Amino acid sequence: MSPTAPIRFLTGITTTGTPHLGNYVGAFRPAIEASRRPGTENFYFLADYHALIKCDEPARVQRSTLEIAATWLAVGLDPERVLFYRQSDIPEIPELTWLLTCLTGKGVLNRAHAYKASVDKNLAAGNDPDVDVTAGLFMYPVLMAADILMFKAHKIPVGRDQVQHVEMARDIANSFNHLYGDLLVLPEAQIDETVALLPGVDGRKMSKSYDNHIPLFAPREQLRKLIAGIVTDSRAPGEPKATEGSALFQIYEAFASVDETAQFAKAFAAGISWADAKQQLFERIDQEISPLRERYESLIADPALIEATLRRGAEKARATATPYMRQLREAVGLRSLASQAAPAKKDKQAKAALPSFKQYREADGLHYFKVVDAGGTLLAQSTGFGSPQDAGRAVAQLKQGRLDGLQDTLQLADGVTPAALTQALALLAQA
Repeated sequence: MSPTAPIRFLTGITTTGTPHLGNYVGAFRPAIEASRRPGTENFYFLADYHALIKCDEPARVQRSTLEIAATWLAVGLDPERVLFYRQSDIPEIPELTWLLTCLTGKGVLNRAHAYKASVDKNLAAGNDPDVDVTAGLFMYPVLMAADILMFKAHKIPVGRDQVQHVEMARDIANSFNHLYGDLLVLPEAQIDETVALLPGVDGRKMSKSYDNHIPLFAPREQLRKLIAGIVTDSRAPGEPKATEGSALFQIYEAFASVDETAQFAKAFAAGISWADAKQQLFERIDQEISPLRERYESLIADPALIEATLRRGAEKARATATPYMRQLREAVGLRSLASQAAPAKKDKQAKAALPSFKQYREADGLHYFKVVDAGGTLLAQSTGFGSPQDAGRAVAQLKQGRLDGLQDTLQLADGVTPAALTQALALLAQA
């Protein structure tokens, strides 16, 4: 990436549910603000392939796709400024998924949080570990890696529970680049510690799985009713009330200004009644959401407009994806048979006679590499590196035939002398 190249951000939302206030505060609102930053390119997609992993109800997937697309547009996403598309409209994504699948170790996927959680749940219930575990769930991290790598995204805004998937995408990209050249951009997770995580009406994290959420565009009176149902303690009007640990106060704070929040805290200390506090919360949320709700309802009533918007977004996205996929196909050998078959065979034979490097990550979280000769015999094994970049820099230096400063990081295999390793690296450097 050149110093003046824009930084690419990529965000996707799975199309299995109806957006709620927690989604708005934690994902939609900060993403809209981020999309307007100068010096950035922003990609937003509807993850409907991911939805199929979780949901086998076609009507629900279709309805959720409509609702989430309408929500993005209603809250201010400008399709002319960003790339806004539906995942299933980009055929290059599943194609890249397969290329990545062919070099992703099963051991890597065994460590994925979602898969491990399903296995642990089965074991706790005394079931076979793979009961109800689909290949889709197991391969979920590879599809996510393809989503990210297809558009050369640099930054992926995620919650802490999704960081592992971005790290896995980096590892997969490193494996691909090691085999086929530096074609894939290594992404980085971006965690915004300032983004609020809203509690639900029962005080736990707002979530559809807990059935404690407040739909983002619930009708006005339904919104009032849901807010009235927020769990509070038994303190009577006139008794001071604590803001810490109060779901009602935390939700208000996520929508209000600093001054408004300070006034609300004073009202808590002065003993505001819970009924009045809930009314103030309702009025503050409705003040922000009401104009968005009107836009949303207009969009939902015109699905053809949303469909046309997504199709235009797919065309823009494919203008990037199609030529890039052509390049990746060429790199792995999916090529025209009319293109210089004989020289390619010669190059392959020459490459096969050279030593090579194998990079990998162990369960301890560290990154390693080993040097093997043309026949696959181990020459040297590295010690652990804290990051794939550090390991990659060491490999790059060794490929140039330079051992300086790296002697302490390499353990020679039995029977291999320093001179033999130096000679092998010199052959590689000459090539």
